[in-house]
Amino acid sequence: MSPSSDPVSPLEQALHAARALVLADLAAGRVAEADVVSMVEESVVQRRWWVEQWPDGVPYVAGLVAQDVQDALLERYGRWPLCPVCDDGDPHALDVEPELGPDPRWVCHQAGVRVAAVGALGAAFGGEFGEGPGEGFERGSSS
Repeated sequence: MSPSSDPVSPLEQALHAARALVLADLAAGRVAEADVVSMVEESVVQRRWWVEQWPDGVPYVAGLVAQDVQDALLERYGRWPLCPVCDDGDPHALDVEPELGPDPRWVCHQAGVRVAAVGALGAAFGGEFGEGPGEGFERGSSS
């Protein structure tokens, strides 16, 4: 493959945008610690390979990176991002929709509402980073 004459290819633009959007959501929920940021970087590396295999998938990268990080966080820490809409019942995580599509957004299936676009959770959590939903994760019992 020859290098592109563009300084930043559409693939790299999509990957940088996906990284920025997911990091903004992590910061909004006050969970953007170094090890969590490493999860984002790992997902970006994996998705770079994925999109190189399927170039038509470029518009889907942000949602896929968000889902990858959400899955990695679930395995290591607990559910994220917690729903800021539902006050009653057990804490639950938002889901990314569409699972494979452009313009991903965080949705609450319990309330049946769109909460925010991926990258815009700050507004759903009160508008300011650092004024998020509390601890950021719903952790399992660790006794």
